[in-house]
Amino acid sequence: MTNKRRLTKSILASALFVCLLWWIKLAESFTGLDLGFLGVTPGQWGGLVGVLGGPLVHGSYQHLFSNTLPLLILGSLLLYGYPRSWRIAVLMIWPLSGLGVWLFARDATHIGASGLTHGIFFYLFISSILRRDKVSVALMMIGAFLYGSMIMTILPREPGISFEYHFFGAVAGTLAAILFQRRDPRPKEKKYSWENNEQEDPVIGDAWQTDSDDDVEVLTDRHQGRPHD
Repeated sequence: MTNKRRLTKSILASALFVCLLWWIKLAESFTGLDLGFLGVTPGQWGGLVGVLGGPLVHGSYQHLFSNTLPLLILGSLLLYGYPRSWRIAVLMIWPLSGLGVWLFARDATHIGASGLTHGIFFYLFISSILRRDKVSVALMMIGAFLYGSMIMTILPREPGISFEYHFFGAVAGTLAAILFQRRDPRPKEKKYSWENNEQEDPVIGDAWQTDSDDDVEVLTDRHQGRPHD
């Protein structure tokens, strides 16, 4: 598969997931249903449904819109750069972030896909540090340029925002990056002809390796006998 085709498929898959979230929100509005019961309610057994359902539900259109572009862009970067590990990474980030919220978060209903977006961001971030190949670093530079503030939003900032979802999404993304860092092969680095040490220059050959002290005549300006007037 060519890089262009893989990028197209990555964008399309991310866009389809975003469309699903918008379809759910529109259906909720038109039918008058309140899907808040699908959120994570910490400490309650019934709230465990939010471990899977929480990222699918948003409190408002503004809330959903704030997650739309990060999901589209970061999701595309993840699918493009990590074709072998993105599925298992998402399958780990999604429930683990919700489980962390259920165990340790404040007593409230936590909804939204921001835990997933933070998990993907930190997956890209930690993977670039561990792998250090050109592709992973380039993808992270794009992600950090657009959404580098996610490093700060894992801390409490506004009372109505679930920073816990952000925090445990980041934890899940970090763990996934550590566990699956070798699942995707590293890209082959282009090697130029001048980097091949085995090829000697056709003119010089291996003369540069000889000891110059053996081949150079030593000259002196000292004269034997008495100096002339």
